[in-house]
Order: sequence, then C-alpha cells, then structure tokens
Amino acid sequence: MRKVKPARKLGRTAAHRKATLRNLSTQLLVYKRIETTEAKAKETRRVVEKIITKARKGTVHAQREIFKDIRDKQAIRMLFEEIVAKVGSRNGGYTRVIKLAPRFGDAAKMAVIELVDYMEAPAAHQKTGKQDRAKRVKGSKKTSDAPAATAASAE
Repeated sequence: MRKVKPARKLGRTAAHRKATLRNLSTQLLVYKRIETTEAKAKETRRVVEKIITKARKGTVHAQREIFKDIRDKQAIRMLFEEIVAKVGSRNGGYTRVIKLAPRFGDAAKMAVIELVDYMEAPAAHQKTGKQDRAKRVKGSKKTSDAPAATAASAE
C-alpha cells in the first residue's frame, strides 16, 4: 500500500528545496514577515517553528545546531536576542500564514507568513493595504497638480 510522505516537494530537487526553505526561513527571521506562495509558506512554517523551539533552549549547542540551517549571523543574533525573548512563554504557534489573492501572472496561491508576536491582527493588514493605495492615488493627483501650483506661485 502506498504511503504518502508528509512534506511538499515544491517542484524542486531535494538540495534545491532545502536551500529554498533555508533562504525563506532566514528572510522570515530577519524581516519578520514575507510574502510567498502558499505551499512555500506552509513548508517554511514547519522549518521555522522547529528552529525557534530549538532556540528557546538558549544553549551554545542550540546555536550551533541552528547555524547549520541558518547561515546568517544577523538572523541568528536576532533569533536569540529578540525573537526568543518575545516568544519565550509561548508553546509553539510562533508563525501565522495569511492567504492572499492569487498572483496576477500565473494565478499562484499567495500567502504572507509572519511571526505572530511582531505583527498586528490580520484584519489590520487589509486596512493598511487600502490606505497605502489611497495614498498612492492621492499622491499621483498631487504630482500632476504640482507644476501648475509652482507656476501660479511664481507669477
């Protein structure tokens, strides 16, 4: 009988998949929030949760074990100084995956993965996106009116 393996292959060889997940994990630890495809986000969540759980021990051995996967000193420093301090009392569930609209080019399912204690509630992300769009629209009108305003003030 066929047994299904638990991990997603992401259309990559084993080495490429491992490198991709390491890079995504590093970026998540540095920037606290990244946008990627839904499948990559869910696989990255599995990797990052294990890394943060190891980091909570705070030992030199834990640092060395994590450094095998995350080869960025800045990310390791942030993990052990900032992230572990915020999630020290939490028993797992350090990350959140928020699904987004499909990507325009190929309609791939997109998602945002973020560290829970660093970001506000998911509803707030949607509001800020609308505000950012409003600023862009208002900004474009002002830039078109700016030459006329300067010409009027010069006269």
